Amino acid sequence: MIDLDKLRAIAEEQIAHTDLFIVSLTQTPANEIELLIDSDTAVSIEQCIALNRAIEEAFDRDVEDFELTVASSGVGQPLKTLRQYLKLIGKKVEVVLKNGTKLVATLRHATEDALTLEYTEKVAVEGKKRKQEVVTVREIPLAEIKTTREHIEFK
Repeated sequence: MIDLDKLRAIAEEQIAHTDLFIVSLTQTPANEIELLIDSDTAVSIEQCIALNRAIEEAFDRDVEDFELTVASSGVGQPLKTLRQYLKLIGKKVEVVLKNGTKLVATLRHATEDALTLEYTEKVAVEGKKRKQEVVTVREIPLAEIKTTREHIEFK
């Protein structure tokens, strides 16, 4: 089995002076390794290929038998790191809470512990027959969130 700490160190060294960052690094019992990366701007296929080659060159194929996949964390994938949240501040996200509630909101702030979301909801206003739309700003602890994804609108 490949040492994931060594692999992570090699990957971090390769992306050190770029805006790329590691989202996740997983390994199966069959030694299939998946390295997901993201960027503050965009991840190109050339960057994935270069990182893949650099990692493979650091290991001896005669000693280690492994399958390596280096890919970009795709649009629509759940967010996993604080840096991913930070790059989406001011944009719409889709948040599913552990209680099943789904919110489409604008991400206003993110920390290691909570997200601050702004969204419009209809609430009953005293003296009005119909519910009125009200802008709500709510801080939600990450412990209450099941998944968060970038919200993509097709017009």
